[in-house]
Amino acid sequence: MLSHDTKTILKKKEYIKKNTKEFNQVILALFSGGFATFSILYCVQSILPIFSKQFNLTPAESSLSLSAATGMMALGMLFTASLSDVIGRKLLMSTCLFIAAMLTIICSMMSSWTAIVLCRALTGLALSGVVAVAMTYISEEIHPNSLSFCMGLYISGNTIGGFTGRFLSSILVEQFSWNIALVVVGIFSFISSCFFLYFLPSSKNFYSISINFQKFFNRFYLNLKNCQLFILFVIGFIIMGSFVTIFNYIGYRLMLEPFFLCQSNIGLLSSIYLTGVYSSPKAGILIKKYYRKSILIMSLILMLFGLSITQYDQLWIIIVGLIVFSSGFFASHSIASSWIGAHTKIAKAQATSLYLFFYYLGSSIFGTFGGVFWMYSKWYGISMFITTVLLLGILLSCRLKNNNLT
Repeated sequence: MLSHDTKTILKKKEYIKKNTKEFNQVILALFSGGFATFSILYCVQSILPIFSKQFNLTPAESSLSLSAATGMMALGMLFTASLSDVIGRKLLMSTCLFIAAMLTIICSMMSSWTAIVLCRALTGLALSGVVAVAMTYISEEIHPNSLSFCMGLYISGNTIGGFTGRFLSSILVEQFSWNIALVVVGIFSFISSCFFLYFLPSSKNFYSISINFQKFFNRFYLNLKNCQLFILFVIGFIIMGSFVTIFNYIGYRLMLEPFFLCQSNIGLLSSIYLTGVYSSPKAGILIKKYYRKSILIMSLILMLFGLSITQYDQLWIIIVGLIVFSSGFFASHSIASSWIGAHTKIAKAQATSLYLFFYYLGSSIFGTFGGVFWMYSKWYGISMFITTVLLLGILLSCRLKNNNLT
């Protein structure tokens, strides 16, 4: 039960409600920020085979251009949310967006693989200040009744940004070079960062606090020892790792016999990510009617079903499988991420940071480790790897408690 003082504080909060001008500004700003963030982060994924050819790399080595960014992003998110407690949400997110855009342009000028990976790692560190804090901003400023819906729309915006970065880079690398591709993505992201800075309303429910390192680590500990939260953290690790792995190596498969697709055609597969525009908000609506646990388990099963479809050596069947797999992924991420905010009563920033730490750590570890399975068993090895971890995710989901519907 909440104390009388806590209830009084909650009543004083000025939440942003759905169908208001401020709510629309938040959506537009977060869309711009998500567009910039995820176009920068994933612009290299569709051109991994190009890196392999140009720098004489194995698929696993080429994947480091993405894994280095997601790995440093995961590490940075443990601290950036707490840093935003001091300097403010909007200031930190805006600064990090502009830094990431500039680093992307600088990365296009690098000539050695080591320098590219290092630059991508720094870019991921900068982007951590956007991803972790954006979810905290939403949970603080948006009315609880619209929280799941807003989170779903935010993830949809991220999806469009990720699609644009992948697709744009695949087209530009075929017509020009990977250097030009990164320059263009960097410029577009810089412009999107300007929109973000202009439209995002300043926080109304944020109060600056100083960092107490003992409390800082205690909050992480409290969230980690919470069994329900820890399961959600691991599920985030599994679903993101599986998602990145399948799309890291599908390009390599489709360049081989019997498909022999060119780079621009492989880039078109990025449009599959747009399934998240529908499935993320839809999941947010479904959990208003049904239990989160039930919808989460169904979403994970949907990922497994989609993966099984991709075993056939017909392009249109593979595309259907990827669509089904992606729909399940975006739905499960929307459910898990919104459940973190709804379940956490204290240290919300740290809980969000931990979820995203595990989420992007899964991307970094699985994205590169999956290359080992590809080297030995090609797509069959990738499929067995992902199937195993998704089954683990379903088993863990069964241990979650249906303590409420929302």
